[in-house]
Amino acid sequence: MTRLTNEPSATQTATDIAANKLSAIEATEAAIARIEELNEAINAVVVLDFKSARQQARDADARLARGDSAPLLGVPMTVKESFNIAGLPTTWGIKGTANNIADDDAAVVKRLKAAGAVILGKTNIPTLLTDWFADNPVYGQTNNPHDLNRSPGGSSGGAAAAVASGMVACEYGSDIGGSIRVPAHYCGIWGHKPTYGVITHEGHSPPGVKEGADSALAVVGPLARNADDLELLLEATLDQPLVKQSKPLNEARLLLLLDHPSASLDDAMRKQIEDIVTLIEDAGAEVARETDLLPDLENQHRDYMRMLNVAVTAGAPRPDGSQVTVRDWFDLTDAQFRNQVAWRTLFEEFDYVLAPVASTPAFEHDARPMKERTYAVDGTDRPFSEQLAWAGLVTFPGLPATVLPIGSVEDMPVGVQVIADQYQDYKTIDGARQIGALLGD
Repeated sequence: MTRLTNEPSATQTATDIAANKLSAIEATEAAIARIEELNEAINAVVVLDFKSARQQARDADARLARGDSAPLLGVPMTVKESFNIAGLPTTWGIKGTANNIADDDAAVVKRLKAAGAVILGKTNIPTLLTDWFADNPVYGQTNNPHDLNRSPGGSSGGAAAAVASGMVACEYGSDIGGSIRVPAHYCGIWGHKPTYGVITHEGHSPPGVKEGADSALAVVGPLARNADDLELLLEATLDQPLVKQSKPLNEARLLLLLDHPSASLDDAMRKQIEDIVTLIEDAGAEVARETDLLPDLENQHRDYMRMLNVAVTAGAPRPDGSQVTVRDWFDLTDAQFRNQVAWRTLFEEFDYVLAPVASTPAFEHDARPMKERTYAVDGTDRPFSEQLAWAGLVTFPGLPATVLPIGSVEDMPVGVQVIADQYQDYKTIDGARQIGALLGD
């Protein structure tokens, strides 16, 4: 598979700093130099905070001298633009909001800083985080570092581009419609969508919106270039500990899901995933390709899209003037609960589900709204938005999913989702780690 950088991981950087092989300020200066060299062409890091980062790095070196052993001590990284960082703008890509300066750090940013991370700045997004194309009137367009004519994905598009290109080792993003997983897939890196509700959204809301409870369906989570870094960032930001679980692949039972009634899958993508499954089977795992335990995926996708539309519009009236009623919402949450029960029953029989992240590799830049865009599957144009079915597969029931890169199609990286039951986040990361090892990663 295509790799763009040999820069060390977050885990390796933290280990080197702890062993006094590298100082935090040296690691930070090196990351700043990479951003200054690479960012002009890619436009991934759109809010720069180098002065503060240098001070954070000096503070990290002082913490180390005092005997601090924080897990991310001195590791330079970036976060998605949609997270508040005190003193920096939070615009969500909305024109005219560049002066919306945050008063305080988001909860995730506070936790990352407490763990020793050095925050260099913020990465690009689509307006209101509602596309797989990172472009907005405030910061412009981000390009995929593998091919500048293609999208890096969204909404954490700048995040994935920064990590894939080697500007930083890791990032923190958010996901409601594949916004961590799709950029990881498009850019050839690792990403983790956590179980719904295990990490707070505090400090992650658009300008002018009074912060409240976490949005339905949405999660926040890490991006990196390996499984160990995902685990490190997850552990540093959890609201409460999760049980660490794993299952050796040679003892595991997996379900391969390559067909969805609401979405197509390109044949080249199908073959790439099937090739990886052959390696998994050769390693001793049992892989099923069908089961009667799957929920009704067509109904699940319909309900997901209804709930997603309510969540991203905050219940605003539909184009025809009608509104979602409280009864409508309760019906959706009831359907979601039944769907979660069905998935829980399935995971009594299977350790993991493997599924695509999207139907194709990264698409060429296309600024049309998602609902007007099309994509080609084996030569046939399809509505672009139908691919949300692969995202909703995990999002609607609130399941954890880890994406790892598995190869390339059209000379572009592609990935796969490793899915498990709710609260089995460490299990999905470890399952992805084991699959990655079969690929030599």
